[in-house]
Amino acid sequence: MMQPFSGVIAAAVTPHGKRGDEPDIGATLELIDFLCAAGVQGIALLGSTGEFVNLNPDDRVRLVYLAVKRSRVPVLAGVSHSTLDGALALGREASAAGAAGLLLMPPYFFRYRQPEIREFYLRFAEMSRGAPVYLYNIPAFSSGISSETAVELLSTGRFAGIKDSSGDWDNFQALSRSKQEHPYTLLVGHDAIFARARRAGADGVVSGVACAMPELLLALDRAIAQHDETEAERLDARLHEFLERIECFPAPVGIKAALAVRGIKTGPPPVPLAPETQAALDEFRDWFRAWL
Repeated sequence: MMQPFSGVIAAAVTPHGKRGDEPDIGATLELIDFLCAAGVQGIALLGSTGEFVNLNPDDRVRLVYLAVKRSRVPVLAGVSHSTLDGALALGREASAAGAAGLLLMPPYFFRYRQPEIREFYLRFAEMSRGAPVYLYNIPAFSSGISSETAVELLSTGRFAGIKDSSGDWDNFQALSRSKQEHPYTLLVGHDAIFARARRAGADGVVSGVACAMPELLLALDRAIAQHDETEAERLDARLHEFLERIECFPAPVGIKAALAVRGIKTGPPPVPLAPETQAALDEFRDWFRAWL
């Protein structure tokens, strides 16, 4: 089966309406147009950058249907849920909508051990009859998938690949080694190690920064592919400069602020910012205008 995801996949934010628990559909479609026009190779919708936990299932389903219809590139739809049944229901809808892949993290909030995580994924694969499934390892926000568990699951042939957002280099190397024996799509989900991982054989990146700065990630990816190390190092330094500026904000506040500077509506944050955080965000916007 041909896997559609490689290169730069933008992890899309979800613009909010007047309330923090409702999506702004129009602004979301404008964002998809912006990313497609920039030339990204795919769009990841309703991942952690997309703040899926703030939306009800009906809104998530509606967003996927509209986004797939609007997008000119493959859509990797986040179907994560706190329960197996909830994830399966979202997966059926995303598959029916035409998503090119399903992105599934371990069940969130409660911490689960590796045997339960393994069983969760195996049951999902057994009961899912839709688009290819991608493991989603993001230990900052859910139970982590150990490299041993990921390799075991990926070696079954039931999963198309993995988005590893751990930022752990040893973890990436273990996944990269197993990929040689059991081919699958290996996507980096942590911008800070993207350049190093791409050189080492990663198939691509699912990048939050690429949502606000697709040109930067695309140029960096081209430089790596062309073995232009001088340009790649320059662009990677720019990427790290941006990352350092936004790391003091709750995710994905910095990404949304950068998008707003670029004319894409993102709506209010779902949680009010403290006055000192708001002041820092205003300073960031001024810096970003000049930096851009």
